[in-house]
Amino acid sequence: MLSLRRGVLLAVQRQHCRYFSGSQNNWNARKGLVLGVYNEGKEGSTFQLTEATAAFDRALSGKLTELLKISGPPLTKGKNRIFYGVHEDFPCVAVVGLGKNNEGVCGTEYWDTCKENIRAAVSAGCRLLQDHEVSHVEVDGCGDAQSAAEGAVLGLFQYDDLKTKKKPRVTTQPHRSADVAGWEKGILYGEGQNLARLLMEAPANYITPTVFAETIEQKLSPYADRVTVHKRPQGWIEEQNMGAFLSVSKGSEEPPVFLELHYNGCPDHTHTPLLLVGKGITFDSGGISLKPSSGMDAMRADMGGAATVCASIVTAAALKLPINIIGLAPLCENMPSGKANKPGDVVRAKNGKTIQVDNTDAEGRLILADALCYAHSFNPRAIVNAATLTGAMDVALGSAATGVFTNSDWLWNELHKASVMTGDRVWRMPLFQHYTRQVTDSQLADLNNVGKYSRSGGACTAAAFLREFVTSPHWAHLDIAGVMSNKDEVPYLRKGMSGRPTRTLVEFAARLANQS
Repeated sequence: MLSLRRGVLLAVQRQHCRYFSGSQNNWNARKGLVLGVYNEGKEGSTFQLTEATAAFDRALSGKLTELLKISGPPLTKGKNRIFYGVHEDFPCVAVVGLGKNNEGVCGTEYWDTCKENIRAAVSAGCRLLQDHEVSHVEVDGCGDAQSAAEGAVLGLFQYDDLKTKKKPRVTTQPHRSADVAGWEKGILYGEGQNLARLLMEAPANYITPTVFAETIEQKLSPYADRVTVHKRPQGWIEEQNMGAFLSVSKGSEEPPVFLELHYNGCPDHTHTPLLLVGKGITFDSGGISLKPSSGMDAMRADMGGAATVCASIVTAAALKLPINIIGLAPLCENMPSGKANKPGDVVRAKNGKTIQVDNTDAEGRLILADALCYAHSFNPRAIVNAATLTGAMDVALGSAATGVFTNSDWLWNELHKASVMTGDRVWRMPLFQHYTRQVTDSQLADLNNVGKYSRSGGACTAAAFLREFVTSPHWAHLDIAGVMSNKDEVPYLRKGMSGRPTRTLVEFAARLANQS
């Protein structure tokens, strides 16, 4: 009897699929719905409907529950099922597995498992409906509307701006009585990360230093009453004696830009600003120390630090966070030419320290050195810099977490707490004097840009190098090289540049905004 009922169901499913794959205009006028289901018991043998799913099921006199029971194995975490024609307002209904209810923060994974499950499930449901060319989707808040919105926005993003054939565009909204404020917050968090993804994914001939700065200026234009944008030209950079930054930029025909953003969320208060600094190498060839050609195209995203920092400030402005933030992004290309840095050259940073450049492909730390020196002039509350700095960071942690090097336990705790909420994790790395001695042992200058054991502890020696340009008691360096791109590790992100850890930076700023 059960097999007969399943056979009838499958026949109906095929019939509806044929019907709704007809007229494109008719299909695009229709809506889809994503609903969540928790699974309990051994191997998810029983299921529990979310509040919105239960209400939908009651409106159908229990039809959805019946369909779930006869349509296949239990709908466990990460699985989904699509039903056609069960409701006149929603020709397509995607039901997604959320895992167990109220799992909470996991002490070994260091994230909120329930939030991550919601992001992944909603993302999968929205993409499933997008593949069926549904143009508008209502989404079950699943008890956490912010996470659901993040999953929808992040899951639907795809950079196909330069393709003739594009993915169908899908609009989303919360279903029924979902927390609207939480949903809108999640939309802004997701859109912030997507802005960073767009900047990182775009080809380097489309996102030059100048275009990058203009793009961020345009994104911040709606908030002109509380945001000031300075696009500092090469002349200003020279006046600031940023010799390390200039030494990298001089190999390229593209002029450098020092982008400076001021977000005044507390204009009537004397709160010292949070200072965010991002590495902005819009293309990294390695310079004279040329990279291998295989995979070099990905170096269009070597400005991931600047992308995440600037995107987080755009998001903070959209959220109207009550905090002052200054963002700094030294932007340039690292190219080989007759004017480029040569291995063995010595350059002078803004603070007067000389640097022996033994490897021109270790250029990110050079431009950040001058930016960090300049950052101190604002008497910041804390300095956080983000950079796709070292391949060694990818070797150490892979894409599981952003590596954090910091001189401040307080700052580490705040970043860590933020990452638990976003699921975009951070992990603390060492800042031992052991590594400092390696970068200060230089034959020709005060510092060497790669250290004397270039293959050992590369992420740690890079952080030790940056520390030589920091006097602030609250400074953190985020090496995001390992999380720069996504293959299939983060289920709610498609393959490509990830935009991580934008949401963690936003959440971190939001937490600081709520502290005195």
